[in-house]
Amino acid sequence: MAAALLGGAVLSSILNVVFDAEQKQIKERAVKDWLHSLKDAMYLADDLLDEVFTKAATQKDPGTFFSRCLSLQNREIANRMEEIIDRIESIVKQKDTLGLREIPKENMSWRVTTSLVDRSNVYGREDDKAAIVNILLDDDDTGDDDISVIPIVGMRGIRKTALAQLVYHDDRVKEDFDFRGWVCVSEGFDVMKVTKNILDAITKSLCNLKILNLLLQGLQEKLLGQRFFIVLDDVWNEDYYDLNMLLKPFQLEVKGSKILITTRSKKVASVVQTVSPHELNLLSDEDCWLVFSKHASLFTDSVQTSTLEKVGRKIVKKCNGLSLATQSLGGLLRGNSNVKDWNHILKSEIWEFFDDRINIVPALRISYYYLPSCLKEYFVYC
Repeated sequence: MAAALLGGAVLSSILNVVFDAEQKQIKERAVKDWLHSLKDAMYLADDLLDEVFTKAATQKDPGTFFSRCLSLQNREIANRMEEIIDRIESIVKQKDTLGLREIPKENMSWRVTTSLVDRSNVYGREDDKAAIVNILLDDDDTGDDDISVIPIVGMRGIRKTALAQLVYHDDRVKEDFDFRGWVCVSEGFDVMKVTKNILDAITKSLCNLKILNLLLQGLQEKLLGQRFFIVLDDVWNEDYYDLNMLLKPFQLEVKGSKILITTRSKKVASVVQTVSPHELNLLSDEDCWLVFSKHASLFTDSVQTSTLEKVGRKIVKKCNGLSLATQSLGGLLRGNSNVKDWNHILKSEIWEFFDDRINIVPALRISYYYLPSCLKEYFVYC
């Protein structure tokens, strides 16, 4: 609503500055106070517009009343509008003294994974892959169940999806099953949507059914009499009913079928598992270095390579075995042979948030950068 007072372009400019402020408020109290002042002023603008719309709705001719308010014929409301706009503009002007700048926010939709894998980009997961493939090829692990559900559990950025991709394309796995299917579940879990996506993946065509019962029946019919391998990547929903409903069509009388689920949640794993979850450990410093150097494109004959490697290995050590943080920082420095820039990353304040008990801060920092503004408030509060 504030856009009605400030104008879309002005509001967009303010939001771009806010984006920079949200990154700095963790360390700088003055920036945090500035954000609170701006938010208070924006709330006042919203309250005023709510009042205008409410009064307009009670009039015989709401359009005329609203027009009078906005055309400054209603002096009381007009004066309050001017005061709020002046207050917001005054607060925004303070951005220069705080060193805030406009940073257009990247449009980043939720990550969707695929089964495609770059084998040359996965390091340190050979033993994990072998362990999971052995479970997939073992037909004696189902016990009383017709199907095995194997969860891969680990924090964000530890490359659960990459491991699942390696397993999915293993030649022995390809030969052992009648067919395979890959579905990215991710946020916004919906049994109908996920079931439809599984059916699409199996049939390699779009399903137009819009009734859950028909979708579940259709999926079960396709699975009947088949040994299948399905990957459900990035499962978040911990609701027992939803997960049980999703897995119902897979409960068939043909032994040997497998479902591989990747998740950050141990609760999800406990709900779906028929065998013990495979928990991923952090990578070794050497494996992280291989990830970093590949993404930083450090395999060159540059005269500065040895100097960059020394700095790079120190950066990698600070990542504490987390592949996503290592990859992101490597990509950030890709093609950059300026030692000063590398040292800037090494000595960045980001590492001051590191907690030896929790090896996920770099990835959380990256995650935080792309969070919606409303969620950043809760994150910072915690």
